[in-house]
Amino acid sequence: MTKDNPLNIKQRFGKAVRRRRRELDLSQEELAERAELHRTYLSDIERGEGNPSLEIIEKLANALDISVVSLFCDYKIDQKKGEAIPET
Repeated sequence: MTKDNPLNIKQRFGKAVRRRRRELDLSQEELAERAELHRTYLSDIERGEGNPSLEIIEKLANALDISVVSLFCDYKIDQKKGEAIPET
């Protein structure tokens, strides 16, 4: 993404979920099952198209074995405008 077109919060959250899922070597299906979500909804979230509620964010964090705070802080969801998010 360029400075003129930074990732929005949904895209940053989706990238963080995907990155953590891959670190744990989980498939989308496995994570969806752990979080009690439908796999296609998880896919939407990872692509930044889903808009998860606080309850869903908590379910995902628990399924990813990480706190909500760590998910947001450690994976740079709170990036300032124009800052790049590390890729994996």
